[in-house]
Amino acid sequence: MAATRHRGAILLLTLSLVAVAPISRAESAAVNQPAHIAAEESGIASWYGKRHQGRRTASGETFDLNKLTAAHPRLPLGTRLEVTNRRNGRSVEVRVNDRGPHVPGRSLDLSRAAAAALDGVTAGLIPVTMRVVGSPGSH
Repeated sequence: MAATRHRGAILLLTLSLVAVAPISRAESAAVNQPAHIAAEESGIASWYGKRHQGRRTASGETFDLNKLTAAHPRLPLGTRLEVTNRRNGRSVEVRVNDRGPHVPGRSLDLSRAAAAALDGVTAGLIPVTMRVVGSPGSH
């Protein structure tokens, strides 16, 4: 009798796991799908540097102001963006490794190196166009 209950419990557990597995795979697939961004999206970028140097980013990496990285509020971490300064036409490719900006009206936070490549360090705020050029894991 105890063996029958034990087998019944194992069968119930197995059926539960089989029923839940497709849901978990579907949720996992949804998390890995790129967030929608128009072919090009315009906005205002700012940059962050010394104060954040060495801190952990949302991706788990250590922030390095000398790398070409960016913080975006919704694109998957690892997404590669081509960012163009609309004032002067300069472009740079960055990798999203953090979340932000956390200031209303801003679309992107750039590392100091990325802002410098756009000639936007002095200005601080840069009108930009962003275009996805690579998904997480692509090189």
